[in-house]
Amino acid sequence: MNKLQIADYIVFAVYFILVSAYGIYIYKKKKAAATSSKDFFLAEGSLTWWAIGASLIASNISAEHFIGMSGSGYEIGLAISTYEWMAAATLIIVAVFIIPMYLKNKIFTMPQFLSQRYNGLVSTIMAVIWLLVYVFVNLTSIIYLGALAISSIAPISFEWCIVGLSIFSVVVTLGGMKVIGYTDVFQVLVLVIGGLVTTYLALSLLSEQFGFGKDIFKGLAILKQQAPEHFHMILDKSNPHYMELPGLSVLIGGMLINNLAYWGCNQYIVQRALGADLKTARKGILFAAFLKLLVPVIAVLPGIAMYVMHHNGMFQNEMLDFSDPHHPVLKPDHAYPTLMNLLPAGLKGVAFAALTAAIVASLAGKANSISTIFSLDIYKKYINQDASEKKMVLTGRWAVIISMLVAALVAPQLKTLDQAYQFIQEYAGFFSPGVLAIFLLGMFWKRTTAAAGLAGALLTVPVSTVLKFLPQWTNGAFPNYPFLDRMTITFFAVVIMMVAMSLRYPKSDKDSHNIEMDTSLFKVTPGFIVGSLIICGILAALYTVYW
Repeated sequence: MNKLQIADYIVFAVYFILVSAYGIYIYKKKKAAATSSKDFFLAEGSLTWWAIGASLIASNISAEHFIGMSGSGYEIGLAISTYEWMAAATLIIVAVFIIPMYLKNKIFTMPQFLSQRYNGLVSTIMAVIWLLVYVFVNLTSIIYLGALAISSIAPISFEWCIVGLSIFSVVVTLGGMKVIGYTDVFQVLVLVIGGLVTTYLALSLLSEQFGFGKDIFKGLAILKQQAPEHFHMILDKSNPHYMELPGLSVLIGGMLINNLAYWGCNQYIVQRALGADLKTARKGILFAAFLKLLVPVIAVLPGIAMYVMHHNGMFQNEMLDFSDPHHPVLKPDHAYPTLMNLLPAGLKGVAFAALTAAIVASLAGKANSISTIFSLDIYKKYINQDASEKKMVLTGRWAVIISMLVAALVAPQLKTLDQAYQFIQEYAGFFSPGVLAIFLLGMFWKRTTAAAGLAGALLTVPVSTVLKFLPQWTNGAFPNYPFLDRMTITFFAVVIMMVAMSLRYPKSDKDSHNIEMDTSLFKVTPGFIVGSLIICGILAALYTVYW
């Protein structure tokens, strides 16, 4: 089953050659500016709106979506889509209120914002936290899931998959943000086509299994008929997965905090728009919001389809992990690779290329952001303040290589996970609430002090940790809150603490660090308003139908 045919290798080779050739073309075309650090890290002024939108999605969608989200679709159902659909709404907020603040103040990195608004200590602490999370949570989980998926559909060992993905990603990243941004357009096209092919296979296979031929619309109807419990967006407390997606918190609580922190205060996401003018950045972000609506179709529906087929007697062994032959366990994350193995020759190559495109694009985006933060906010500030532009670019490239090597060595340790997507969300959520509090208060409340910002940076992880483990430490005397609710509690705790500190010990004039705000920049074009209303209308319909 896990073998590629000659047609698949040909399709994949075509994809690999096209991506590589296009990347080389972009690199050589812009080679004159390659020694500029701003050009290398941000592709300043050269990305179009469609390149920005595509790059946002390519950096965001990876193996954790194809494999992890599909596994959660198998286990939980459509409710996991709230990560994607709420992200679409959040992107509109980011485009209207947050991106203008960065562009107005010429912000290139998130630690730079913190340094400019608070002080260097707050900036450095958060830079170190970001680097650790990007390397040990983001890069490692993507490499692990990518290698897991590819090794299950190709005759390549898990370890060699890690090596191959890491090298391919490093090569793409070394060309800088410009190469990443434009190759991401091609990568998104491939991953959407490949994802739709796999979804089509899942639905047509399901329809055929129930005697309706290859009718994908019958397949959709069968999904809702056979697994009605998998088609609720808002879970109540009786649902076994309430702790993962707790009721209305997925709309107005922790999910909103999670998304605002991810899309508005996250280097490897925001970075795509920081080199553009406001109009171009907004159009790119709105384009990304439309693309986010599509992600559950290619990532969640196949997982639900596998759930129905597995519970009707199909793929019994394929869904098991035989690491311990005597005690095989059900692995939801095997759902997507199992489906890919069923694709006919040629189409399997398309799906294989799509998966690789998603993994490589996401790894490249994260590695570039790691190199940006390290080079601009650590190396330039503390190690070599007189570094030339050429030296900065060289440092950035070495940061890419070293971070990818570390992540590749750590990735195999994640083999014990059942649902890697939930692991990523929970542990990234340990510091997201504090990050959002620091950024929002720093942007929109001038009285916030540097001391309050420092306290917010230092306390967010300890507060999150205490909330997670207090129920165990107290033998259940303290409530065991879902992690999204813990994010809400942590966010408001940090905000209240920062406000109280700022009021109790107001900053003096010499301690004044304010970010310039121009409210006229919050005005948007009629086209942006129409696009936003369409997205919000679609979301309202989806949540109404599948409440």
